[in-house]
Amino acid sequence: RRGISLRYGHGVDHLISRRGFLSATALAGVSTAAGASLGAVGASYASSVAAETATADRSELFRGPHQAGIETDLQAVTNFIAFDLREGSSKADMRRWMSLITDDIERLSKGQPVLADPSPELAVGAARLTATVGFGMSFFQKLGLQSKLPDGFIELPSFKMDKLEQRYSGGDVLIHVGADDPIVLANASRALIRDSLPFATVRWMQNGFAHTPGVVPSGVSHRNLMGQVDGTENPKFGSEKFRDLVWIDSGPDWIRGGTLLVFRRIAMQLDTWDQLGTPEKEEVIGRRLSNGAPLTGVNETDVPDLNARYPNGLKVIPDFAHIRRAAPGKPGEQIFRRPFSYHEGVAADGTPDVGLLWTAYQKNIETQYLPIQRRLEQLDLLNEWTVPIGSATFAIPRGVMQGELLAEALLL
Repeated sequence: RRGISLRYGHGVDHLISRRGFLSATALAGVSTAAGASLGAVGASYASSVAAETATADRSELFRGPHQAGIETDLQAVTNFIAFDLREGSSKADMRRWMSLITDDIERLSKGQPVLADPSPELAVGAARLTATVGFGMSFFQKLGLQSKLPDGFIELPSFKMDKLEQRYSGGDVLIHVGADDPIVLANASRALIRDSLPFATVRWMQNGFAHTPGVVPSGVSHRNLMGQVDGTENPKFGSEKFRDLVWIDSGPDWIRGGTLLVFRRIAMQLDTWDQLGTPEKEEVIGRRLSNGAPLTGVNETDVPDLNARYPNGLKVIPDFAHIRRAAPGKPGEQIFRRPFSYHEGVAADGTPDVGLLWTAYQKNIETQYLPIQRRLEQLDLLNEWTVPIGSATFAIPRGVMQGELLAEALLL
């Protein structure tokens, strides 16, 4: 053994040295691999955390030429809050109010707590929060601002299908708050109400919802609680048609870049609606329940053929069908719809209190919404299962640019 050691001593030393080198290299490799592995785990963990809070991190811009919450994808939850001015209110009071809520909305839209927030821990993120402010006809009358009324801004007449209730109708000022999270929404609504109470009292608040983001693909129309696809004929965001139908480009400076809102609370009679078969429901609407396609088409976006007839001569889309009655009678008779569902529970017999918080935005209520509603009033079979129980109209000021307050040009 000694001979071998002596004979191969150098070789053994070399072997030991080589083994040490290889061992060290292997350990270094393991360390590098472990580091890479830990790095991958860390990146995966960070990605997982980011995914978990993705809803909180999404935000909508507050400042710009138009108010947010209109040309915006539907949020998951929403509150419409109407206020009545306190007696003796002045334009100076309104400027102070708008100053407060301008700051509130800007902070909330960034996921930040408002000033002097008693519960800042509830500001968990933006969650695409928007708050849109509008003014009813009575606001202009109380403040002597009738000379600044935009063209086509009217209070709606009474329609024969209406069964309106005061607790869901009217209002001097509207703040429409939307978000993708109910905690974010509740916190924001409470903050805006709290800072509004020195200037006004709450007339009503109505709560609604739509699909949660991630449930349906982006761009797919909202499906209401009757099962209908709602909003098919809407103009596309950013399009010339949207601009021409929605954003006001004339009249007083404060409304240029703004729009006019029709708000309707529409109760649905689901107990009797559910007694109809699918073919009957589709004839009432004029569209297929499966995908929203017109009865004369295959896809939701197909243009309805209102002249199509069956071999027996009957119209494929009946005269009483909702989409036939809502079809434009002439160019320009279109609106942008943004509907939210509501579900307020059930009666003792199980009858659900459900429906739509239905909104329509346009440049001119008198020439865009009113002709459509007149046709629906005359012969829309859907009226058998839908009853308007709340109604209001509001003028929505233009957007808020840097350094400005909401409705500043109106209240000078």
